[in-house]
Amino acid sequence: MITEHDGSSLATRISRHLNMSHVRDRVTATGGCLQPVHLSGYRVVTDRATGRTLDHHAGTVYAPCGNRRESVCPACSDRYAADAFHLIRAGMTGGKTIPETVADKPRLFVTLTAPSFGAVHGRRTTRTGRRIPCGCGENHHEADPRVGTAIDPEAYDYRGAVLWQGHTGDLWHRFIIRLRREIARAAGLKVNEFADHARLSYAKVAEYQKRGLIHFHAVIRLDGPEGAHDPAPAWVDSTLMEHAVRAAAETTRVSRELLLDGETTEHVFTWGQQIDIRPIRPAHAAQIEGDDGEISDRALAGYIAKYATKGTSTSEVPDRPIRSERAIEHLDVLPHHRRMIATAWELGASEDLAFLRKWAHMLGFRGHFLTKSQRYSVTFTTLRGDRRTHQHVATLEALGATPDGVIVVNHWNYTGNGHNNPEEREIAEAIYEGKRQQRKEKLAKENQR
Repeated sequence: MITEHDGSSLATRISRHLNMSHVRDRVTATGGCLQPVHLSGYRVVTDRATGRTLDHHAGTVYAPCGNRRESVCPACSDRYAADAFHLIRAGMTGGKTIPETVADKPRLFVTLTAPSFGAVHGRRTTRTGRRIPCGCGENHHEADPRVGTAIDPEAYDYRGAVLWQGHTGDLWHRFIIRLRREIARAAGLKVNEFADHARLSYAKVAEYQKRGLIHFHAVIRLDGPEGAHDPAPAWVDSTLMEHAVRAAAETTRVSRELLLDGETTEHVFTWGQQIDIRPIRPAHAAQIEGDDGEISDRALAGYIAKYATKGTSTSEVPDRPIRSERAIEHLDVLPHHRRMIATAWELGASEDLAFLRKWAHMLGFRGHFLTKSQRYSVTFTTLRGDRRTHQHVATLEALGATPDGVIVVNHWNYTGNGHNNPEEREIAEAIYEGKRQQRKEKLAKENQR
């Protein structure tokens, strides 16, 4: 028997090499996913005309976990961010079945924030760049964990903050209704006539601030009544839109009667006073903001897509739901955010607010981190379906077949998740880092054009 210097036989080393090659192929297929889903079963591709088997695969395959959290799976988080970029950009400049004429329509980039619920540590500067001391009297450095947390926790309105957070979805919905009314009013239309003349389209993402409260970044576009393919009305421009957005944000109210501590009281939720509204100009610029305060298409799409995943990976919140009150004590979060989580759990004891316990780990926020109106652009489902179709067609082309000429039978069952050993996980991490570096280099070349 031929042996190598480590005492193993040549046959054993060849087998080990082939096995590692198989593992690498399996991990590569997921793009370097760190929590792959294990599927066991078989796949058979048969020629429709002759009945001949063109391909047969049986065993266990890996599928990407699809988790949006970077802390759980950077590879799948990156894929989600890429899809978010294309979804948002298509609604701004066209593509993916959306016409390029959307770039000529009135579009705004709007940021809506939360109200104040008490003084928090902050880092402020004057227009000349001079540092202003925080309300606590100190100048905080950028990495100071106290930034965004309550200066006086006993005076901070944690209940109000968590209740506001739990009603942000209702507040956004009411804001959109109000915005339609404001645009109709500015155009001299009756509210019930608005749908015959225009359609409001938008995409928004939620971002956690350091204080643990959400604010929304949104691209808002005005279409004709049929959506993206329909020209915007001649009477609308960015100035009219800006005035309407500001009026809607300042006047939107959500009132709820809630049973707390045995008493029913009315709570009113509004947006914060800080409202930022910027017109979006057509592409052809690399910077996010120009000298005139307007924002470019491509950079803005990337900026918003970043926040679509940043919100799910923020350090302010845990990765998983809270199962018990005792678990809150052991969370690796700042005391300020632990207090918000505990408050959400406490408020969730009320029947009116039972949902807060489910979303306590999100500090009471129960919305999606990226949402869009129906006609803004394509959907995540469409983008993922196109990707699957592309991969399917490529596989068949390698077999010398076409989708119409074959019958494909898939039979797979879930059998687990994660990597089998540290070595396999290291391969996945290396594959992900390689793909990430390739994307960075490609983006750098595109920005140089």
